[in-house]
Amino acid sequence: MNIDALLTCLSSPACATTQISTAFIIGMLLFLVASGLSLIFGVLNVTNFAHGGLYMLGAYFALSTYGVTGNFWVALAIATLATGIVGIIIERLVISRIYGADLLMQLLVCYALTLILDDAVRFIYGSEYKMMGMPDVFALPPINIAGGYVPAYYLFMIGASALAGLVLWFVINRTKFGKIVRALAINPSMVSVLGINTTLLYAAVFGVGCGLAGLAGGLAAPIRTLTPGMGLSFLLDSFIIIVIGGMGSIGGAFVASILVGFIKAFGAIGFPLFTDGLMFAIMAAVLILKPEGLFGERLTR
Repeated sequence: MNIDALLTCLSSPACATTQISTAFIIGMLLFLVASGLSLIFGVLNVTNFAHGGLYMLGAYFALSTYGVTGNFWVALAIATLATGIVGIIIERLVISRIYGADLLMQLLVCYALTLILDDAVRFIYGSEYKMMGMPDVFALPPINIAGGYVPAYYLFMIGASALAGLVLWFVINRTKFGKIVRALAINPSMVSVLGINTTLLYAAVFGVGCGLAGLAGGLAAPIRTLTPGMGLSFLLDSFIIIVIGGMGSIGGAFVASILVGFIKAFGAIGFPLFTDGLMFAIMAAVLILKPEGLFGERLTR
């Protein structure tokens, strides 16, 4: 542990600003992945262990599209939509066959999907590291905030992720579609009796969740090194987040993601060897004291 270094950073506006921006970048990307994972589990009751692979696909879709078009906005849109479509295909061909299956079966199937996605990316793109690079539209001087310099793209990432989360929250909690989705999570038989196509709803929910992972991958592509298997760490952190925040709670996923982001950003300075341990310790404490998570609103059946 290096508490002196942590206190020195906190007392320096430049260092504190830099680390806070890093915390929000990590947290908001995790929020997109975790909110999609939480939505899928809450509505479909499926532990989608392949979600990290879909985050990886989003990054590679963005890389390919940007390489062809040179337009970052098109690349980001394609990364989101294409990953959502892949998610729908996976749901129809594979996931739909394990609804109601025991947890072990779900984990085995989803882990198999993860290996298939990783090998598919390795076959198409190769095993070497790839970089998309900063889009020309964001080739701007860093912005001075309280003595610390924050790249313009970082601020865009934070804002875009927050906007996506706000839209998701609004759709789930304030629209007719959201009410149907919440009813589907509680009593799918009753929703079906009312004449609503639950098969289509299942596919749509899974596609939206995967699209959020693809959006996170597309946003991360300009600043992250792309490699097969890159989604595994995000997947593990996402499970920690949905346990802490509460399964099916968009607000809980947001709060927990920011918390994890701050632990990672400042933990790298103060206790670099115990950052992951602290996250797991917080998760264990939540499981003991409040098993449903900090925010009790869940979409589980």
